Amino acid sequence: MSLYVQVVNNQVVQCIDTTPPEPVGTAGWFNAVEVRPSIVANRQGYTAHTFDISKNPVEIVYGTFDIPVADRKAGMIQNANFAVSQLLQQMARDPSTFDAAKVATEQAAAQSKIAAIEAATTHDQLDAIQ
Repeated sequence: MSLYVQVVNNQVVQCIDTTPPEPVGTAGWFNAVEVRPSIVANRQGYTAHTFDISKNPVEIVYGTFDIPVADRKAGMIQNANFAVSQLLQQMARDPSTFDAAKVATEQAAAQSKIAAIEAATTHDQLDAIQ
């Protein structure tokens, strides 16, 4: 994918992924590239971007942040509960498919996973649960 930015008065005023309305090099249009540092999956994320207009192509630079264990645990618990919710919603749409044993099995599996998640104190322990 090609990226383009328009710089006016040393400020990026547009960033697009389609051919600009004016040729690159005119009306403040420049080619641009994203610069994303490597991150550790499930342990880091990207921050908002900044533009480095001193470079050509203009760099769209992302920073990183560390995901706290507590935040990751909350997300994993939410995902564990989601599977049960989806099953219940599916069965609610078609009551003839209701299966109490299946619901009980899903709930037990979710509760077991949630207990393991809540007991974890490190990212390594959370990795082992996924």
